[in-house]
Amino acid sequence: MAKKIVFIGSGSLVFTRNLVRDLLTFDAFRDAEIALVDINETNLALSKKAVDGIVEKGGYPARVTATTDRREALPGADGVLTTICCGTNRDLYNDIAIPESYGCSINIGDTRGPSAVFRFLRTLYPMLDILRDMEELCPNALWLNYTNPMAMLCRALQGSTDTVTISGLCHSVQGTAAMLCGFIGAPRNEVTYLCAGLNHQAHYLKFDWNGKDAIPLIRKAITENEEIYNKEQVRNEMFLHLGYYATESSGHNSEYNWWFRKRLDLIEKYCTHGTNWNPGHDALERRKAVMNETTEERHTREFGNFDIASFPLDRGEEYAAYIFNAVFGDNEMFHFNGNVQNFGLIDNLPAGCCVEVPVLASKRGLEPIHVGALPPQLAALNNVSAACEELAVAGGLERDPQKIFWSCLYDPLTASVCSMAEIREMVSRLFEANRDWLPGWTSFN
Repeated sequence: MAKKIVFIGSGSLVFTRNLVRDLLTFDAFRDAEIALVDINETNLALSKKAVDGIVEKGGYPARVTATTDRREALPGADGVLTTICCGTNRDLYNDIAIPESYGCSINIGDTRGPSAVFRFLRTLYPMLDILRDMEELCPNALWLNYTNPMAMLCRALQGSTDTVTISGLCHSVQGTAAMLCGFIGAPRNEVTYLCAGLNHQAHYLKFDWNGKDAIPLIRKAITENEEIYNKEQVRNEMFLHLGYYATESSGHNSEYNWWFRKRLDLIEKYCTHGTNWNPGHDALERRKAVMNETTEERHTREFGNFDIASFPLDRGEEYAAYIFNAVFGDNEMFHFNGNVQNFGLIDNLPAGCCVEVPVLASKRGLEPIHVGALPPQLAALNNVSAACEELAVAGGLERDPQKIFWSCLYDPLTASVCSMAEIREMVSRLFEANRDWLPGWTSFN
C-alpha cells in the first residue's frame, strides 16, 4: 500500500522541495502520496507546482495533493513533517529590535534567549493544535519537526502526549561533521563520531578517523591555519577553551552564551568576519527590509530562484527520509541525532528536558541511545540553557508570564548586558508586541 507523508507548512519551499526529493529516491516512497498543507493559498500553490515538477522530472508514480485544511490531509498519514513559521514579518523584526534597544545584540533569535522564547510562544499553540489533530486522525504517524525553536517546541509537544511519537531534526550535526572533515582532510566515509547535548548546543564527544581520535588534528588545523580559524571564529574559540566542538554555526552560537556579543569590540572581533552572519544591527536591518517588502518581492525572494530544470534529484543528507524509510519503508536501520526528552540519556542534564542525542530508527520505531555524563564544562553550559528552556516551556503550557520572565532573566547573553529591571521591561514590551498571538494570557508588568 502506498505510504502517505503530510507536509504541514509546505510553503517553506526549500525544506519541502529537498525533503520530497529525498523521499522519492527510496523505493518504498516512489508511489507515495505527498500531501501538502499550508494556510497561505499562494504559498501552497507555489509549493505544489515545485513538487509536481520534481515528480514529473523523476518520472515517479507519486501522487501530490494540496489543501489549506490539515484535518483533510492527516487521516491515513504514515509520517508528518512540520516546517511552519508563526509570526508576521513585523513580529520577526520585533523579536530582534526590542532586545537590541536594551543593548542585547541578537543574531538570529530562533533557538533560545528572549527572541526565541516569544517565537516559541507564538508557535506553541498552533503546534499543540496539530498534535491534538494527529492524536485523533493519525495517532500512529511518526512526526518529525523542523520548526524552531526546536528544543522548546519538542519538549512541550513530547510532554503533552502519550500517543504520538515526535522527534525534532536539525542538519547542524551532519553539516558540522562534514566541515570538520574538511578542516583535517578526512573523507567523510572514514569518520565516525558521538555527538550529544542540546539542539544547536551539542558537542562532538568523539570524532574518530579510521578508529583514531581526530580531535588533536582539529586543534592543530585551527591553531596553525589562520584561514580555518577565521571561518568559524566563535566556535573555534569555544573549542580551544572547552575542548569539544559545537554543532551549530558561529553566528548562532555567539548569542547562546556570555562571551561574544556583550560589547561592540567583541562583536567586531568575533562576530563580523568569517561567521557567515553579520552583527546584530545588520541582522536588524535585514529584518526591517523583509518587513517592508511587498508580497511580490517576498515571493520572488522565497520562490523565484527555483528552477526545476536545474534542480538535482540526487538524495541529500537531511535525516527525515532516511528515518521514514527505516521505520515504515524498507526498514533499513538508520542512526541520527534527534531531539527527545532526557529520560536516562544524559546523566548530568535535567530529567525530561529536551536533549539532542543519537537515536536508532528501525521498524521498532525510534530508540534514543544512552550517552552518560557530559564533560563538566559542557554540562555547565547546557544546564543553563536547559533550565531557561524548561522555564519557558512551563510558562507557555501554564500561560504563566512570570516563568517567561524568569526564562529570559537567566539567559546568558541577556543577563550579561541588562539589569533585572531592564529585562523585566523588555519582556513586558515583547508581551505587548505579541499580544494578538497570546489569547488568554494575563498582562505582565
